[in-house]
Amino acid sequence: MSEQRRGERLDQPRAPRGLHLPRIDADSFGRWAEGIARGMGTANFLVYMTLILAAWFLWNTLAPAHLRFDPYTFTFLTLVLSLQASYAAPLILLAQNRQADRDRVSLDEDRRRATMQKADTEYLAREIAALRIAMGEVATRDFLRSELTRLAEELDEAAERRRKLQRRQHERGQQDRGARRPPGGGPLDEPRDELDGDHAHDVRHQSPT
Repeated sequence: MSEQRRGERLDQPRAPRGLHLPRIDADSFGRWAEGIARGMGTANFLVYMTLILAAWFLWNTLAPAHLRFDPYTFTFLTLVLSLQASYAAPLILLAQNRQADRDRVSLDEDRRRATMQKADTEYLAREIAALRIAMGEVATRDFLRSELTRLAEELDEAAERRRKLQRRQHERGQQDRGARRPPGGGPLDEPRDELDGDHAHDVRHQSPT
């Protein structure tokens, strides 16, 4: 009794009792079922099935009686077609279930990618908005071009005003010099002094006489 209790440990699962069925790899069996379902859904399968049925009917109708293995009413053919239909339906359902599982995984992956793309798009939108806000206080190329053009125009206007002012000053100076000349057009009378050499000039003019 104690040995039996020692053999039954609570920290280990109990071994299943009864009939042990062979384990089948679900993935391998599913691929095999999909291959059969895919083959049954082609035009070749329909053509070959039609040829086999036609040959079956012709042989069991036109062949000699002792060679007919399935005479009229075609009981064996009915049994074969029933077995085919009974196996084809589960195989097709198994293939559809596997395809549905793949579609579900694909949809989950697409949803995950769409979520990531949405997050990336929102992040880029926020970054662009931040750049626009930052660029609002930065001089752009068009702004600099307009400011330089305006500055060049102001410099041209200032230079033109300077030229006009210089021209007016020159004309005014000429008018002032014309107003200071005597009516005879001679030189202006200046006081004679020895520094300018006026007396020596008079002596040279009076010496020949």
